[in-house]
Amino acid sequence: MSDPTSLPNFPPPPQEHPLTGRVLDALQDLQMQPNLDKAGDVAFEVQGQKLFVKVIEGEQFDIMRVFGQWQIASSVPEELATRLNGCNDVTLGVNLVKAGIASGNLVLAVEQIIARSEPPKAKVQIATGLLLQALQLWHRNVIAKAQVERGEQPDLPEGAPEGTEVGPWLSIGTQAQQRGADGGGAPEGQA
Repeated sequence: MSDPTSLPNFPPPPQEHPLTGRVLDALQDLQMQPNLDKAGDVAFEVQGQKLFVKVIEGEQFDIMRVFGQWQIASSVPEELATRLNGCNDVTLGVNLVKAGIASGNLVLAVEQIIARSEPPKAKVQIATGLLLQALQLWHRNVIAKAQVERGEQPDLPEGAPEGTEVGPWLSIGTQAQQRGADGGGAPEGQA
């Protein structure tokens, strides 16, 4: 029989449970085997990719940053402008994902506001899916852009429907595409 004088050990209500703990709970529910690293970030693995969640606590709400960083493979062209244009395409094309290059690594992040009583599970799932899609998009675009710059026909992704074309890319813009197509300079009246 238990001690009648001891207090029950119930978890705190969601509004008193720190976001880091709720993120750990959500990732465990998703069977992603999370752990807390030395920096206080939650680390987890999905589809062979290591991702992290950083919690930034505020007065009224918290911010959850789901991010990953990848060493850029030697098969990716070394031209920094091409790599950064790939980041620009991701940032412009996938609304929630920010992309950048830091110390030769590709860094992708999704930041979301989380209310104190809000369970983060759905937003963790959304951010994780967006990051994995953005990683594939960046790699495909950088490789294809490098092929075009060398005058080669860019490779289409496996299983692409017939008639699929690579590009246009957001980092080039529609005016640059039009100039490239007709060989002319800037449209009349513009520099």
